[in-house]
Amino acid sequence: MINKGLDKRINSSDGDYIMKKIREDYLKDSTVTLFLIGEHSSENEGFDSLGQDKNYFIKKELQSSLYNGQGNTRNGILGVVLPSMYDRIYKGTYTCSTCGKSHNHVSINDSTVIKEFSENYYLEPHSGCAWSEEERYCILVKWDDFINNPEKYINDAFEKRSSELSEKVHVNINRGNVIKRYW
Repeated sequence: MINKGLDKRINSSDGDYIMKKIREDYLKDSTVTLFLIGEHSSENEGFDSLGQDKNYFIKKELQSSLYNGQGNTRNGILGVVLPSMYDRIYKGTYTCSTCGKSHNHVSINDSTVIKEFSENYYLEPHSGCAWSEEERYCILVKWDDFINNPEKYINDAFEKRSSELSEKVHVNINRGNVIKRYW
């Protein structure tokens, strides 16, 4: 494993340029991006005292990792839930009113993760009552399970890159009040 994390701000407000620089300088030879899901890695984290998005780097790395284009292939995304977030994400099981079966309640939303992760974890369109692992692009795992077998989860995320699901992946790029979506 090679650390390719973004370590400095890219001085531009042009989303396409920022993503291009991240792909060229950090991600061009990577295949899986690890997203550590902690108490401060959600879409709703907000802004710092200077008005800067607190999760600017996380969002740009995930956007660049999911982008599939010239000079860049899409990475697999592996979300590793840190122990402090277990109770906020893993909510137990429930009985489905549609199928009558028991499903795991996993709370992946803007209060727990970055939108690029949640929208590619719960891929749309969806026809069933619950998503299976075969219907998700992003892989999600608890820290304790990841530490016991990191190769398994990294390989699972790597395999998603060539699955049919990769055609459903999308990336949101903010431009002022306009969101440009890439598939």
